Amino acid sequence: MKKMIGSPGTMSGLILRLGECATAAASIGVMVSAPGFSSYTAFCFLVASMGLQMIWSFGLACLDVYAIRRRSDLQSPILLSLFAVGDWVTALLSLAAACSSAGVTVLFTKDTLFCKQASLSCNWFQISVGLAFFNWGLAAISSHAMFWILI
Repeated sequence: MKKMIGSPGTMSGLILRLGECATAAASIGVMVSAPGFSSYTAFCFLVASMGLQMIWSFGLACLDVYAIRRRSDLQSPILLSLFAVGDWVTALLSLAAACSSAGVTVLFTKDTLFCKQASLSCNWFQISVGLAFFNWGLAAISSHAMFWILI
């Protein structure tokens, strides 16, 4: 199998997975700390999607640590197919959640000026959405690497 940046069982793959896990956790933490987020479905979807991304990335980071310590190869076709499908699903969910939350945030801050009238923490929403898009970027890199390793 091919060795690429971000491939499973390598240090670059571990760093990529830890970055995904950290940005997902940060996005969740910022969103949950904003009062009133649970009243809007898009923000709840963002928290759920980032929670799934965090669990998936943490699990694969643990596998990377195991493979690095044991010097084992995680590049069997069955494992790579599982990793690729999981990465594609979580990346698409992350993108959908980030886009829907960004739409609601733009609606609140720019279009209706709802943030100035209500007691919402729209700055926190914006930070959380930004972290979610950064998380999606990392997940897209991981998905891309898995795709090219499989080919």
